[in-house]
Amino acid sequence: MKVLIVSDTHGRNQNILNTIERVNPVDLLIHLGDYGGGEAYIEAMAPCSVEMVSGNNDFNTTLPKDKIIRVGKYTIMLTHGHRYGVNYNTCDILEAGVKNKADIVMFGHTHIPMIDLSREAWLVNPGSLALPRQYGRIPTFVIMDLDANGDAHFTLNYYKD
Repeated sequence: MKVLIVSDTHGRNQNILNTIERVNPVDLLIHLGDYGGGEAYIEAMAPCSVEMVSGNNDFNTTLPKDKIIRVGKYTIMLTHGHRYGVNYNTCDILEAGVKNKADIVMFGHTHIPMIDLSREAWLVNPGSLALPRQYGRIPTFVIMDLDANGDAHFTLNYYKD
């Protein structure tokens, strides 16, 4: 199974479409908020199931702020992250993930990618597909692959248009 994980696209839907075309086929698209409106458009452009949560810049939406999903053998907590102080540290978001019995916590908001598999719940942030803040400022996304044994592998990828 192949999962495309994106966040903080801020209305730059062409970047999502270009990324989908580049990495297809995908089985699931996860968007971790700050999509800038047009959630129906994102769902329509995706050739697969879509899971989304709302971010601090997503207004007039009925999408939840947090969501728990199952992907293979993993329980995954999806959130944008702004309500957990992720710009300062990951203590609160990790605690929330553990409280929700999540194996993996996926979040955005910082616009800086992170794949931390060393904690009691793994922390995955795909960075921003539109407005990156890390060194080099290249937009990023993450691919989560489940191998034949159902084990997850994460790859940080750089956007190319």
